Amino acid sequence: MNAQASAAAAAPAAAFEHYLAPASLAQALAALAASGGATVLAGGTDLMPQLHAGRLRPAATLLNIRRVPGLDTVHAAGGTLCLGALSTVATLLTHPLVRAHAPLLRQAADHFASDQIRNAATVGGNICNASPAGDLLTPLLALDAVVELASLAADGSVTLRAMPLDGFFTAPGRTRREAHELLTAVRLPLAPPGQRARFYKTGTRPALDIATISIAFAARRDEAGRLCDVRLAFGALGPTPLRALRTEALLEGGRLDASLAAQAAACAASEVTPIDDVRASAWYRLELVRNMTRRMLDDVAHA
Repeated sequence: MNAQASAAAAAPAAAFEHYLAPASLAQALAALAASGGATVLAGGTDLMPQLHAGRLRPAATLLNIRRVPGLDTVHAAGGTLCLGALSTVATLLTHPLVRAHAPLLRQAADHFASDQIRNAATVGGNICNASPAGDLLTPLLALDAVVELASLAADGSVTLRAMPLDGFFTAPGRTRREAHELLTAVRLPLAPPGQRARFYKTGTRPALDIATISIAFAARRDEAGRLCDVRLAFGALGPTPLRALRTEALLEGGRLDASLAAQAAACAASEVTPIDDVRASAWYRLELVRNMTRRMLDDVAHA
């Protein structure tokens, strides 16, 4: 490689004109609402590789939100677990409230990249990056997560709106978040007694690879052994993560055994349309859906 090519390879993919590190939520929202908007920096584990690869057209302003107070908190109140947008994946692995009330998220975090990336990657960043293969997205869908979006009103006050995560994603890298809004938190119901939850991810390696497919399952088993409030979500199959609604309906109210697990696996395979890409063919992904769903449900049946 000649000197000119070396310099080009080493040069940053984006030259920001302004850098802001606000110390309040209102200041951050004002920057987003300003003309030209801003590119938000949280953990940077998705943003920086995308910038250097030229896959993202940034705004002139880089907005570092890591000094905004309260965005990294985790608390439970009123039957809801609240994860601040700056909560890291490492926090999901270690926080006692996550362990007690959202063990499915802890399972997913254990398959997320490396220790170094877990220490920086954030819940809000993984959601807003909106990768169909995002490791936290399927478990959050299975847990009926709701995102909290903040914006600045005309009088300077902060307003919030809530949106179910199911329906939040519109395409790879795209969500229903408006340019002037900031995702501040994710809220999910506390895991009920008797909940069974599983996360499966397939790839060349357990954690460091992008998922070939991912599956998240959550359901409550009642005193009679019937499944209730069934949720089944798939990732890395199409433009957005999705819930398998027909399969959920098939499992709802049923007593899970080998026969029902096989029926559900076949149903799941019938309601997804996998993609072909460099990680796997559509045919292979479909076989993974069928086989991994059955294996997962067999595991739940014997738990």
